[in-house]
Amino acid sequence: MKTIMETSNSPASSFLSDHTHTIMPSLPQLLSARMLHFPKLSTTSSESNSTKQLKKNQPCYFSSPCRLILRKNIYMLSAVRLMRIELGGAFADLLNEQGRGSGDNEMGYVERTLGFRTRRLDDRDLRLVTEVVGGTIRWRRYLDHLILSLCHDERMFRRMEPLLLQILRIGFYEITKLDVPPYAVVDECVRLSKVALRPGAGNLVNGILRKLAVLKESDSLPAVKVDGDDRQQARGLAILYSHPVWMVRRWTKYFGQEDAIKLMTWNNSYPSFSLRANIGKGLTGADLVSRLKMLKVPHEPSLYLDDFVRIKTGMQV
Repeated sequence: MKTIMETSNSPASSFLSDHTHTIMPSLPQLLSARMLHFPKLSTTSSESNSTKQLKKNQPCYFSSPCRLILRKNIYMLSAVRLMRIELGGAFADLLNEQGRGSGDNEMGYVERTLGFRTRRLDDRDLRLVTEVVGGTIRWRRYLDHLILSLCHDERMFRRMEPLLLQILRIGFYEITKLDVPPYAVVDECVRLSKVALRPGAGNLVNGILRKLAVLKESDSLPAVKVDGDDRQQARGLAILYSHPVWMVRRWTKYFGQEDAIKLMTWNNSYPSFSLRANIGKGLTGADLVSRLKMLKVPHEPSLYLDDFVRIKTGMQV
């Protein structure tokens, strides 16, 4: 089978090639690791009533695209990667490559940054790290706006330690964009802050993330003002959709604000993957649909190509 990233339905289709082809493994191999449900994390006697209430209202697995239980090691590696990208000028795609000795080299960075060594992660956990790091970078401008709004002190935000800021960004991204259960995010971020920094840092992270969880639950996150003249509107849109201001101004100038917003929304969305039946081996489109139904994989027919089926979840990480 082949998977194809469809771009013809995107606002930027005129700037991109029609399709990108990559050879993929068999369908069961692709989906087996992504359709699993995991048990709910256990509670401790020291947890507050608000935390238990959050747990009661949350599902026992993480929403798409991540349904894997988060562990402290994943947060550690994600925070260190973000620091290497922001402070060291590293490239995110190069950090994702799995070459010879790359695992030991990365664990060395973790040890030098945090002061202790952790175990190497398996491929499934590394895919989650890739998602967390990539998403945090993609939404960094908006995440910083939320963090600054909840800090209530710009000097506190500007003077925040780099590692502490990365931990907060990861927590904010998972709560606001991945819909990860807040109790899990708060617990892991607080633990990492206390171990890697100091107890006071953990208390700060605990207070900010809990406030974010309450605002997210009540659908009252700090709003971004998009008003005033063209420059002010561009700054507001740049924060809301996490794009550079110069890019927002250029797209607004050439496409208009409405189409620029559509383009930024599409630019931040997850790619849509499609499967094509291998007709040369006697597999028809109906056979492919039948197999997907048997595996209980959410899917829909392609809008533009016959014998193609678009996969909604299960192949995003």
